[in-house]
Amino acid sequence: MIKKMTTVLVAGLLGTSLYAGNYDSNTKGFIGLEVGAATVDGSKQDGFKHQGSGVEYGLRLGAQNDEWRATFLGTYFDAGSDDQSVQKALGMVDYFFFTSDSDMKVRPFIGANLGYGRYESTFVDVTGLTYGGQAGVVVGLGENIDLDLSYRYILFESESVNSAGNIVFGLNYLY
Repeated sequence: MIKKMTTVLVAGLLGTSLYAGNYDSNTKGFIGLEVGAATVDGSKQDGFKHQGSGVEYGLRLGAQNDEWRATFLGTYFDAGSDDQSVQKALGMVDYFFFTSDSDMKVRPFIGANLGYGRYESTFVDVTGLTYGGQAGVVVGLGENIDLDLSYRYILFESESVNSAGNIVFGLNYLY
């Protein structure tokens, strides 16, 4: 399973960066890290739904210009005390509403995501399609660093897990 997710992640990252790089001469590639507070609505072997919360970590790779951002994201969430873990590989597309003219570029965005997720709990191990949306703001801290604060909501195509919500803080290095 991990091999499949890694293969999909690498292929998506390369494809996203190559495509976006050919789209616009102002397009920059980026790599970044994110950390966030996550909540997952899932179930245990007894069928009872329960909500777990904890910290989710992620690695991003993509490309962006002044209007659009395409990102491939791999994340890991483990709520050990609630006996839940989730791994996701997501492709995301974001649209920037506007860019401020100041030295610190502030760009609010809204976007959609589609991917593949794995949910594990006591005697539950399911994989499947995920989809959802995100909204937030990106602040340019110089020419090569972006700070990202966003909320991401994801639905799972599974009876064992319903949804996940994250408040995410990310840092991207533009190249």
